[in-house]
Amino acid sequence: MPVIAVDGPAASGKGTIAKRLAAHFGFVHLDTGLLYRAVGWVVRDRLDDPRAAIAAAEAFDVGMTCGDELRSEDAGRAASKISAIPEVRAALLAFQRSFAGQAPGAVLDGRDIGTVICPDAPVKLFVTASVEVRAGRRHKELQARGNPSIYAEILADLIDRDRRDSERATAPLKAAADAFHLETSMMDADQAFAAALAFAAPRIA
Repeated sequence: MPVIAVDGPAASGKGTIAKRLAAHFGFVHLDTGLLYRAVGWVVRDRLDDPRAAIAAAEAFDVGMTCGDELRSEDAGRAASKISAIPEVRAALLAFQRSFAGQAPGAVLDGRDIGTVICPDAPVKLFVTASVEVRAGRRHKELQARGNPSIYAEILADLIDRDRRDSERATAPLKAAADAFHLETSMMDADQAFAAALAFAAPRIA
């Protein structure tokens, strides 16, 4: 089955692009970051105990991905921390690959889809934007939800997440060698989707 792999750092726009590509092609969509957020949320009070995170990942159930709290900044920070644990990533690998095999096709977004989860995907996108732009987007998103948000704190958190995600030993955040780099700093959502679709469509047909 065709797979579209969409990777990139937090708040780059990859999730929005992935959802729209899935809707366009009639594919299923998986936000793989939600898996790590779910596991991180379960052990949010024990983030310094790798054994707790590993046990939660090994007991993962898709029902764990329900709940608005998983979209919070606390859940995002927890996910970034536990995702650096190799055993956690290994425990969630089979679920992600199984999801990717669904008909008529799948779109997965995350940090290591094109490099680890689906390295043979015919379409690989690496979506990015400057950390300042990403922080501004996240700041506005939180405000729109009615959540308190301080831009400087969001910026510092994203810088920390980028460092953690790119420097971890297992499945670090990086573009696949054959990925299409999509820089969205100067694009709105429609422009970013149009660029992604222009790259994907000929490779899916």
